[in-house]
Amino acid sequence: MDIIFLGGLEVATLIGIYDWERNIKQTIVLDIEMGFDIKPAAATDDISYALDYKTVSDRIVDFVESSEFYLVEKLIEEIAAILLNEFAIPWVKITLNKKGAISKARDVGIIIERGQR
Repeated sequence: MDIIFLGGLEVATLIGIYDWERNIKQTIVLDIEMGFDIKPAAATDDISYALDYKTVSDRIVDFVESSEFYLVEKLIEEIAAILLNEFAIPWVKITLNKKGAISKARDVGIIIERGQR
């Protein structure tokens, strides 16, 4: 299986359980790997056979910017569901980094894999 990736996708969203977090947008950083067979696109040089990462990126950014979840667990599961259901990919790995969530840590977040690799 080939892997198409989006790295360092920064999106501002309302996320968190604390009162102060419900009043500001915070930036999360997403790294997304998606399983996809690129051979048909490579053989034809035709975008209709490719996973259009611009379309994927736009969809995820639009969704995350408009979301208002309390937990990153909920947000990352919803992102995975969108990718698997709307883009016909068999497998996805997502890293969600909520930088600054812990004062002594540079990075904090979740990594999930969903689907069949």
